[in-house]
Amino acid sequence: MAPDIEEQYDKIYKYCYFKVHNIHLAEDLTQETFLRYFAQNSYINRGKQLAYLYTIARNLCTDYYRKRKTEELPEEVADNPMEHVENNLYLQMAVEKLPEEMQELILLHYVNGLTGREISEITGLSRTAIYRREKEALKKLRAMLGETD
Repeated sequence: MAPDIEEQYDKIYKYCYFKVHNIHLAEDLTQETFLRYFAQNSYINRGKQLAYLYTIARNLCTDYYRKRKTEELPEEVADNPMEHVENNLYLQMAVEKLPEEMQELILLHYVNGLTGREISEITGLSRTAIYRREKEALKKLRAMLGETD
């Protein structure tokens, strides 16, 4: 059980970072996610461990923004190599213009590398709906990025 949890830590951290755009806050939210996961003993031995972790992380990120509605998102790109900063910034800005639901699908699939089945378990959407929405999100991203080139 422990190795599975360790493997999920990076995925949950990336998810939180994508949502809050702050390294330290993402670390705190990730830690809180796992603390809450382990505090809920009745769920640890069941399946769908990853879906439960993402649900906790999503709720924590949502709660954070409810508390801080007026705060602007900081742009942190210092961890990226210099030659990719501009492209990554354009991509991040384009993804942030997508509806939140599409942002989440892009994050789960392309950043965290989850399969359609795993995304389905997390979001509650059918695989067909996920495929269609992801295809639509990519089309919108291509159009936005095509405009900036």
